[in-house]
Amino acid sequence: MVVVLALLAGWYLSFTASRIDRLHHRVESSRASLEEQLARRAGLAAELAPRIGDPRGPALAGAASRALAPSSDAAELVQSQLTRALADALAEPADVARLRADTSTARILDDLGEAAARSQMARRFHNDAVAQTQRVRRKWVVRAARLAGHAAFPQMVELDDRMPPGLGDGASRVP
Repeated sequence: MVVVLALLAGWYLSFTASRIDRLHHRVESSRASLEEQLARRAGLAAELAPRIGDPRGPALAGAASRALAPSSDAAELVQSQLTRALADALAEPADVARLRADTSTARILDDLGEAAARSQMARRFHNDAVAQTQRVRRKWVVRAARLAGHAAFPQMVELDDRMPPGLGDGASRVP
């Protein structure tokens, strides 16, 4: 009987450790996808900035440049600032209509709307993966047996990634 209980406990610990490993891999993959989508959004914002004009164009260019710079210290703050710069740059419907009159700029706006929608989805997927991982890591068995090893406790990504006005919903082109 003791042997059977020991085998069951060993199997459960092994299964749980494997699950934690898979969850951590999912968090890492979703984080990489999120960073890729945010970089695409920042690149398109940088491409759009010269077409906007003063004074909002240079502000957007600066925000996009900071968002493209490799810095993990204040990445969420910088991405939120880019969202606000995009909202400021595209706040006037007349300006957006002027920008959409040029077909190449309209394409950039459409791509930017798609990138913004994809970054929102990627952040939701990432935060969902983090929540699941945190839920498993908080279990007393996981903590007592140190099944997570030395892996860092995953953190949610909280940033302002709302869709800027003038970009539409972006979802029409997102598969």
